[in-house]
Amino acid sequence: MDLQLKGKTALVTGSTAGIGFATARLLAAEGASVIITGRTQERIDEAIAAIKKEQHGALVKGMPVDFSKAEQVQLLIDQFPEVDILVNNVGIFEPKDFAEIRDEEWFRFFEVNVLSGVRLSRQYFPKMIEKNWGRIIFISSESAVNIPSEMIHYGMTKTAQLSVARGLAELTKGSNVRVNSVLPGPTKSEGVVEFINDLARQQNISREEVETDFFKSARPTSLIQRFATTEEIANMIVFMASPLSAATNGAAIRADGGIVHSII
Repeated sequence: MDLQLKGKTALVTGSTAGIGFATARLLAAEGASVIITGRTQERIDEAIAAIKKEQHGALVKGMPVDFSKAEQVQLLIDQFPEVDILVNNVGIFEPKDFAEIRDEEWFRFFEVNVLSGVRLSRQYFPKMIEKNWGRIIFISSESAVNIPSEMIHYGMTKTAQLSVARGLAELTKGSNVRVNSVLPGPTKSEGVVEFINDLARQQNISREEVETDFFKSARPTSLIQRFATTEEIANMIVFMASPLSAATNGAAIRADGGIVHSII
């Protein structure tokens, strides 16, 4: 299927690995010009090389950005002042007992997970409205709905993203700009694979047994009873970035494997 993305410019934050990288790779495969970000130039160079190795002629650029620092986000905006598609994917998470989460950590999680998308959207959204086309997609999580007791500060930021996205969508009325959220469930990203391997070694069991135990105890409402692949999540994101998704606006689209126990 042609997703009609040739000639579009897309910025994907946090895109040297995981869901962000899979999204950047698929956007490039669809003919979009892609801007990736990561913490180091080395990781960016590796990601660009990997995409270009798969897709000769892919249009990919990159820039190192620490999204906890407003001045670095501004440097990114200065370097790339206009995009057609913004995927607010960058995010941090860390399991921690509620009583041990200090004020600085609450602020840090909000800064990276929420304000990074707010700052970028504040730059790109008016220009999208002006040219009457654009896509902003916030990568939230099923944790926005099922707040995890082991990382409440993370869940809070994922819920906040839904609010920002819906509020922005309200400002698109009558235009061809769309703002949506995608809610992945547990996904086999780089960090998750490492987590599974560590547990398997510690417990002297197979990775398959670790995954089975995780969904039996930690995420029993999952209908697929496995981790999603990063490509499966990217498929949804890139469709939402496409002109083919024009009838969807202000929505929170779940790619959670059925974990959220609700029909709406």
